[in-house]
Amino acid sequence: HGSPKRLLHVYGPTETTTFCAWFEVDAESLSRSATVPIGRGLAGSARHVLDAHGRLAGPGTLGELHVAGDGLARGYLNQPTLTAEKFIDAPAAELAGRRLYRTGDIVRWQADGHLEFIGRADGQVKIRGFRVELGEIQARLLEHDHVRQAVVLLREDEPGDKRLVAYCVTDEPGLPADGLRAHLAASLPEVMVPAAFVMLPALPLTPNGKLDRQALPVPADGCAAVTAYEPPQGETECALSRIWADVLKIERVGRHDNFFDLGGHSLVAVSLIVRLRQELEVELPLQQLFESPTLAALSERVVDAQLAQFAMEDIEALEARP
Repeated sequence: HGSPKRLLHVYGPTETTTFCAWFEVDAESLSRSATVPIGRGLAGSARHVLDAHGRLAGPGTLGELHVAGDGLARGYLNQPTLTAEKFIDAPAAELAGRRLYRTGDIVRWQADGHLEFIGRADGQVKIRGFRVELGEIQARLLEHDHVRQAVVLLREDEPGDKRLVAYCVTDEPGLPADGLRAHLAASLPEVMVPAAFVMLPALPLTPNGKLDRQALPVPADGCAAVTAYEPPQGETECALSRIWADVLKIERVGRHDNFFDLGGHSLVAVSLIVRLRQELEVELPLQQLFESPTLAALSERVVDAQLAQFAMEDIEALEARP
């Protein structure tokens, strides 16, 4: 009767029969993290975090959680292919001879020895040539003081226009998207910062209580995180801003504006590279736009490419002299 004296969070897939880790939840732990850690292992089981190359991952490094121990199932009844895929011999030399179950959960070791759940392995997507873990973005969003729930999806509502969209439930009506963008940009690379943020009163659920991804709305105009406008500086930034405005069909471009946040995608990016070649006489690899998507950053790449091109022309001219 009354409230429980202790609250335990237990973790374990059915394939490990069943619990293999536990964590005691208290007010202090909830104040430290937006998510409940997977916790420590139970007797008779072992947890190993392996990176994409099958090596043991160190503290803070993302990897897939593998479980070993007496509780592992023999496999899936009459499904030998799936059994071979999920129940494996340990690839890491340190674990030679052990049989592991691949959970599909992306985790990382915390400094205190607990495991932090980041997301599912099937939550990994590819955007602008980079692999992105959606669960890591969601975890960082949940660290914001006013975000209570969050989910991030890769959407392609128009052909070629792939972008990350964050759906957030907050306790502050009218929370500005640019604040959330700044929060993420402080700890994540640019490619992992969503192009749009949609505020919802609650996340849609299926009758079974799971997230209904199909019911998440298409971002409306104005959902993008907007940075404060600062006009272009210098000849290169001004020339580049005119080209951006033309290919993106917008009126103005600030020096800190992000090409992809303004509606750019891979097809438009190719058009931009062609225009740079035609009007600024510079060959810029498409990858450099993905790595430097703001006007100011791309302008620096253009200047560097021009200087390298001029230097090469000078060398060729000297070599051509009799």
